[in-house]
Amino acid sequence: MSSVLYDSQGPRAKRRNVVFTVVFFAALVAALWWVYKTLDDKGQLEWVLWKPFFTGTEAWTVYIWPGLKNTLIAAALSMIIALPLGAFFGIARLSDHAWVRVPAGAVVEFFRSIPVLILMIFANAAYSEYTNVSSDDRPLYAVVTGLVLYNSSVLAEIVRAGILSLPRGQAEAASAIGLRKNQVMRFILLPQAVTAMLPAIVSQLVVIVKDTALGGAVLTFAELLAAANTMSAYYGANTIASFTVVAVIFIVINFTLTSFAGWLETRLRRGKKSTGAVLGADAVEELNTPGEHVDGQK
Repeated sequence: MSSVLYDSQGPRAKRRNVVFTVVFFAALVAALWWVYKTLDDKGQLEWVLWKPFFTGTEAWTVYIWPGLKNTLIAAALSMIIALPLGAFFGIARLSDHAWVRVPAGAVVEFFRSIPVLILMIFANAAYSEYTNVSSDDRPLYAVVTGLVLYNSSVLAEIVRAGILSLPRGQAEAASAIGLRKNQVMRFILLPQAVTAMLPAIVSQLVVIVKDTALGGAVLTFAELLAAANTMSAYYGANTIASFTVVAVIFIVINFTLTSFAGWLETRLRRGKKSTGAVLGADAVEELNTPGEHVDGQK
């Protein structure tokens, strides 16, 4: 049976695919066995190294939970600030006025081109030199500032691309019934673009969660990965065990975020299915300013 994308496989192609599959799984099993054997020979799988995570609460209450809390705080603050800021600059880049569009584009391109780690370092130096932020709070401020500046510029491009992906007839039809430009954006374009942008937005939020680790590596920010370093040294260099636990925690957080976004996207798509209702003239007039009819006459 043929498809639009490919032709059906013949006997030789099927045999070849079976051979490739067997070889791949054999290589995968061999690689996993090599990893297991190497870790076992180095003594990294001994129970004494994994015991702190399963037989007590000290590792969780003293190291993991404080680091996780700082990671979640930095990520949450960055998301809350970066999302509306990115939406603002993304919409500003679509403005018909050059004095709005050009500066917004310059800001977005500037911060999108600089690595987030450099932004964190500059922010930390700026807070140290020009503000009264204490040395204890400075790493958090610097991490959040760097994440906001970089990710808001990336989100601005996501918003702009999501709006531009809509058919031009959407905006033209809305303008034809008398809606102004800001009303077209708020009531017509943005609600539809949000669903299309959601997967890319969530991917960027996952990046925010992971990039908090940069603050721990450079700015002594006590996030989850930094806590793993301290924890590994305290429990006798159980590096593999400590970082494995931290990696699993990151996977759980990001998988939860992605799953929630998938559920939200499904609900949005289901809620936007047309009911066949026709927008009446009275409803259109309500969207216009008081005293203004559909044709724009007083």
